[in-house]
Amino acid sequence: MEQSGQMGHKVDNIGEYLRGNGIKPSYQRIKIFEFLMNTKEHPTVDTIYKNLVSDIPTLSKTTVYNTLNLFVENNIALLITIEENETRYDADISVHGHFKCENCGRVADFSVDMGEMLVAELSGFQINQKHVYFKGICDHCLETLH
Repeated sequence: MEQSGQMGHKVDNIGEYLRGNGIKPSYQRIKIFEFLMNTKEHPTVDTIYKNLVSDIPTLSKTTVYNTLNLFVENNIALLITIEENETRYDADISVHGHFKCENCGRVADFSVDMGEMLVAELSGFQINQKHVYFKGICDHCLETLH
């Protein structure tokens, strides 16, 4: 079961990958991570639930939510909160930025050189997370608006 998602590395076996990151690889967890890894849409709990419930009738939104939190706690997924009332998830744990279109709602990745983002006021601080979020209108929406 070789998977290549948006992560910088390939996951040959999701079950082994989860186990190697301290997570017991249940069928539901494997399917949730597989979906997360193979999408670039930065899905919400609802999106993941709606896409998987037909294949996994016993799945609940609570299970999806708890599983995603487990992935975040074990550093194999990112929690993205661009809007206060909208939590999204990303299996790409490399340092990168997110752009949210205020028109269509799409969230896109972009490269960020954190070496260029040294903040003198934070020297001597311990930084545990780095997030870069931009909001605006995406190229597709700009084309259709003009």
